Amino acid sequence: MKYYVLYNPYSDNCKGEEKAKEIEKVLSGNEFVYENVTKIEDYKAFFSGIEKDAEVIICGGDGTLNRFANNTAEIEFTHKISYFACGSGNDFLRDMGDNGGDPVPMNAYLKNLPTVTVKGNTYRFLNGVGYGIDGYCCEVGDKLREEKPKKKINYTLIAIKGLLFHYKPTGGTIIVDGKEYRFEKIWLAPAMFGRCYGGGMYPTPGQTREDDKLSVLVFHGSSKIKTLMIFPSIFKGEHVKNEKYVTILSGKEITVKYDAPRPVQIDGETILEVSEYTARR
Repeated sequence: MKYYVLYNPYSDNCKGEEKAKEIEKVLSGNEFVYENVTKIEDYKAFFSGIEKDAEVIICGGDGTLNRFANNTAEIEFTHKISYFACGSGNDFLRDMGDNGGDPVPMNAYLKNLPTVTVKGNTYRFLNGVGYGIDGYCCEVGDKLREEKPKKKINYTLIAIKGLLFHYKPTGGTIIVDGKEYRFEKIWLAPAMFGRCYGGGMYPTPGQTREDDKLSVLVFHGSSKIKTLMIFPSIFKGEHVKNEKYVTILSGKEITVKYDAPRPVQIDGETILEVSEYTARR
C-alpha cells in the first residue's frame, strides 16, 4: 500500500516531521511519501495527482486537522483519509476515547461539520470554539512559540497566571436559537461540537458528535480565587456541579457577544480582538 503522509512540521513543538515518521513502525512494510501541509497550496490538484488506490494520513494535532478540514471543505473524497495524532493536545483523539496507536479513519468525521463565523469569515471546526481565557491562553502560547519554537508550552500554567493576574473577564450576551441570556464576568464561553478541548478539558461533558445541536459552557460570575478553585475540575467535567457559576446551554445556533473584545481559538487556531462569534450545527 502507498501512503501519502501529510505532516505539519510545527506540530508538537516543531517535532512534526520526526513524529510523523513513527507511522512507519505502525504500518511497516508499506511505501510512504511525505508531504509538508504548509506547502500544499491546492488540495484539489494534490488529490487528483495521487494514485486512486493510495491512502492519505494526516499527521499533526488538532490545529492540523482543523486546517485540513477547512482547506478541503469543497472536496468529495474518493481516497481513504486517516489521522495519526502527532500534536501536543490531541483532543479529537481523546474525545474518540483513543489512546493513540493505529491511524483513525477520518472520512466520516470530515462530513457535515459545524461552522463558526468570526469577523465575517466562516470556518469549520471539529472540537470547539473557545472564547475567553482559553483564547487568551492560545494567544500567549502563540507568542511564546514564536520566541522559542522548540520549547514546550505549559497551557495550564498560562491559564493559572491569567486567572490570577492578566486576564480580565467581561460581561456578555449569549443567544441560543433566538433566546437571549445575559451574564456578567464571563471567564469562558466555548461552543462545543465534541466534549474535549484545550489539552484535556471537558467543558461540556454531555455533548456528543452525534447530537444535532452544539453546547455552550458559560463560566461566569465568580471571583478570581473561586474561579481558580473550580477551574481544575473542568479536566474531569466536574465543574458542572457548580451551578451558581457554570451554565450549559444547547442549540443549533449559538451567538456569543462580549462587551469587550477577547481572543477566540478554533480547534487551537487563534483569532485576536473578537467581539462576537456565531456557531451553527
